[in-house]
Amino acid sequence: MGRLVQIAMGSAAELSYHLLLSKDLGFVRKEEYAQLNAQAERVMKMLSALSGRLKSAAAA
Repeated sequence: MGRLVQIAMGSAAELSYHLLLSKDLGFVRKEEYAQLNAQAERVMKMLSALSGRLKSAAAA
């Protein structure tokens, strides 16, 4: 399960990059970028917390 969370984290990081690129190329407005990037960061924080809990559970 931990490996799947790592893959999801990598995908979320890739999404963040693509959002930035889309903004820089003018496909997404700055306001849209800010909202979408904030949501991606929120998901990455949740995935990080899940990863930590899975590691704690595996150590116990």
